[in-house]
Amino acid sequence: MDIRPILSTLRRHKTAAALIVLEIALTCAIVCNALFLVTQRVEKISQPSGLVENELVMVRVNGIGKQTNAMARTNEDLASLRAIPGVTNVTKVNQLPFRRNSSNTSISRERDQERPTAFVSLYMFSENALPTLGLQLVAGRDFLPSEYIDYEEAQKNPKPDRAAPVIINQQVAAKMYPDQSALGKTFYMGNQGLHVVGVVAHLATPTDYNDNSTLSMMLPVRTDFTRGPYMLRTSPERRDEVLKGALAALEHNDPNRLVREKLTYQEQRADYFKNDRSMVGLLVTVCVALLVVTALGIVGLASFWVQQRSKQIGIRRALGATRGQILRYFQTENFLLATLGIVLGMLAAYAINLALMNMYELPRMPLLYLPLGAVLLWMLGQIAVFGPARRAAAVPPAVATRGA
Repeated sequence: MDIRPILSTLRRHKTAAALIVLEIALTCAIVCNALFLVTQRVEKISQPSGLVENELVMVRVNGIGKQTNAMARTNEDLASLRAIPGVTNVTKVNQLPFRRNSSNTSISRERDQERPTAFVSLYMFSENALPTLGLQLVAGRDFLPSEYIDYEEAQKNPKPDRAAPVIINQQVAAKMYPDQSALGKTFYMGNQGLHVVGVVAHLATPTDYNDNSTLSMMLPVRTDFTRGPYMLRTSPERRDEVLKGALAALEHNDPNRLVREKLTYQEQRADYFKNDRSMVGLLVTVCVALLVVTALGIVGLASFWVQQRSKQIGIRRALGATRGQILRYFQTENFLLATLGIVLGMLAAYAINLALMNMYELPRMPLLYLPLGAVLLWMLGQIAVFGPARRAAAVPPAVATRGA
């Protein structure tokens, strides 16, 4: 199709054409960046924890005043929790993936290394933690019963001359020893040597503090009930029943404690990511609203131009133009306007992404999102203009000419 008549017509309607081009450009710029942010949030929400999430419930309690027998009370609690019908495993941990706070440390390959090799989340596990949480060993073994020590003892009697056993996840293993097996290796947390006895497939960090969401290690350190939750594993259909039994057992052991948390792990995860889900919903709503407004603008402009060009349409029909040619005329016109708007929108999208990178330390938007936004707006434009163009093509020549 010869586009010179289309360009000539657009030059006579510069203001309307410029407005629709700017509207498409603005929509393209915002939608491209919004889709990128949505993808990032969805990836964050979907990241695996490494746990058997649908089989876990958690209870966290705190004592009132100073606790003089917290470790003894913790051992009593664990025994009572194991006796609850439906419970297959129980453990005590200092923290879990997807929490509001976390314990972290740096590790190095050498004791006197100037700069640490990695920054990791530090998990302290009591007995049965791996089977309770469902962590999958891919190399080595679980901690031995003789390797567990109490937290207070570890604080009072550090033994930097003797390497402590540690289990790491595959991400730490790849970071510390990219070209060899990590099993049996020794690295350092400050002056304390850590000897790798096992590697698990995955264990996410509690938070993404210091841009770390995957690097985790586990020590065989028992913590009392004031440091982190009790974790109970059961079948998914018995979680509510087990949770009620756990609360009753803990209250029986010591009624003078405050229950800080009582929920399934899936509820814990949902609460952690609720802001991210809200952001995804907001961004999707903004995108849909912009696309609807843009589509309405295209429909309105096309309908106005059809009305204004009734005489032109009638003359073309009288000279032998087919309905298909009239339809293609308006679709080509819209395609040209959309293309100009998309080019400007891509430049604006890139500029917005650079600004977000500088202000909020967001990553660079992959160029893939620009053609995706372009295709979306091209399709939107063609769909939006199809109705007015079809109505224009359907008008008989005599009626169109008479109505001009």
